Amino acid sequence: METNLDWFFYEREAREKGFSAVCGIDEAGRGPLAGPVCAAAVILPLGCEIPGLNDSKKLTEKKREALFDVIREKALAYGIGWGTVEEIDRVNILQATFLAMGRAVEALGVPADYALIDGNRMPPLPIPGETIVKGDAKSASVAAASILAKVSRDRVLRQLDQEHPEYGFGKHKGYGTKAHYQAIKAYGLLPEHRRSFLKNLEEK
Repeated sequence: METNLDWFFYEREAREKGFSAVCGIDEAGRGPLAGPVCAAAVILPLGCEIPGLNDSKKLTEKKREALFDVIREKALAYGIGWGTVEEIDRVNILQATFLAMGRAVEALGVPADYALIDGNRMPPLPIPGETIVKGDAKSASVAAASILAKVSRDRVLRQLDQEHPEYGFGKHKGYGTKAHYQAIKAYGLLPEHRRSFLKNLEEK
């Protein structure tokens, strides 16, 4: 954890407003061409020390995997939620992300009464909350949620890589790399590919 940053500023602010179970929420997988979108919600004890905690994008895969277990151990509660490929194609990626966030909150073992959401769009949740732009680099609970969501989704894509090694999911995790587009061209689309993201495939 960055020592010069007040990692629990937003959590304490919410506490001062009278909320007692503040969860951080973040997602992983909004941009890829394949696989579900994943969201996580995490309630941390106020002032909880998790060495190395940071925005998941700034961490190596190995470090995220190690922190995944530490976060689950130290959190008061955590929940993982998913938006399926079918939902992404049917209602769009933003709405599917909101569904995943709602499911993550529902999956919390301890009911949250306030949410800190990474980004600038507030999902429809059964509890009040606020959005924080770059929240995964400013709030401990949002950073923790970003790691749980990223690791959970990466594990799904690694499993998909086992089933379809020719697509290279283990490396690109479903993102639109040159190698991924070449694999789609060579082998066609899988059920796990987001059709709504690949409408202009002929132009690639």
